[in-house]
Amino acid sequence: MTPTRTSDLAIILRQRAPLLTVIAIFLLFYIFYNANHPRGFSTAVYIQNSNEVFALVMVAMAQTVPVLLGGLDLSVGAVMTLVNTLASHLLSGSPLQIAFGFVICLATGALCGFVNGCVVVYGRIQPIIATLATGAIFMGLALFLRPSPGGDVDGDLAWAMTNDLFEIAATYGLFDDGKAAWFVPISWIPVPAILMVAVAVFVWLPFARSVTGRTVYAIGSGESAAYMSGLNIDRAKIAAFTLGGFFAGIGGIYLTLQTSSGNADIPQAGAYTLNSIAAVVIGGTSLLGGVGTAIGSIFGALVLRTISFNFRIFEIDPLLQPLFEGVVLLGAVSIGALGVIRIKNKLELFR
Repeated sequence: MTPTRTSDLAIILRQRAPLLTVIAIFLLFYIFYNANHPRGFSTAVYIQNSNEVFALVMVAMAQTVPVLLGGLDLSVGAVMTLVNTLASHLLSGSPLQIAFGFVICLATGALCGFVNGCVVVYGRIQPIIATLATGAIFMGLALFLRPSPGGDVDGDLAWAMTNDLFEIAATYGLFDDGKAAWFVPISWIPVPAILMVAVAVFVWLPFARSVTGRTVYAIGSGESAAYMSGLNIDRAKIAAFTLGGFFAGIGGIYLTLQTSSGNADIPQAGAYTLNSIAAVVIGGTSLLGGVGTAIGSIFGALVLRTISFNFRIFEIDPLLQPLFEGVVLLGAVSIGALGVIRIKNKLELFR
């Protein structure tokens, strides 16, 4: 390998260090969990784990976009809950009705994010304050839609979407009921895992590589400089919050399919919001904005959930879980701060 290629590889590894670190932490925790699980490294365990982590992954992705702008969205849990209660009314009936329900739920999530963006941009209000207020409104709407837990969700759809590919094929009579020779090798893959990859590849990556996505990064790095460069600041902010609402909406729909009900649970919404911030930080996204990726937040969410998996397998008191999560979060923040410390020391040399 030539010195130039070695130097390029070193630069790439340094730039990707936070993402590689969180992936390594996740693999360490998850392999340790599976190695000690009585049914570890089995399809049933993968399905259960992917079901339990999907909603948090989506909410973490929803939180990532506003954080890249340099703000926080305190309404992501409320948006997820609102869509959850709405989906519990709409995801039943004929295939056409269910498809219409999906569209309405996704549009509702995106609309909530759009409202957040408009309040921030045109109301000139800090995102953390604006979303604190709108989050309360969204929870009020959720309580109006579902005053008590319940709902009517298509059973076949819920079963197929929360299992592996074989169950989808068997439920809807696809690929010889899932027994086609080419399909069998991949039939064990959990559907939630595929959905996570699909959302990241087909929604996040195109956005991040678009002009609007790059503008979001530019705003987080320096809004004044981005403005002076002629970038459309307002459009990027509104797009970022709208995309965040869309991600939270996907999480709400999946929560409905997973539980077959809707529940306007205020503590649950708050917990998802706080955990989304933790997942974003663990995933290497800077709370100052401009640095990070939703892919890192996915693995940040996986790390958080894997901690709870290990608590369950070793029957450790759940009350200690926040302590361990806090230690992991502090470690992640400290690793991220090392770069800042180094820059500060260099600047001091020129005083």
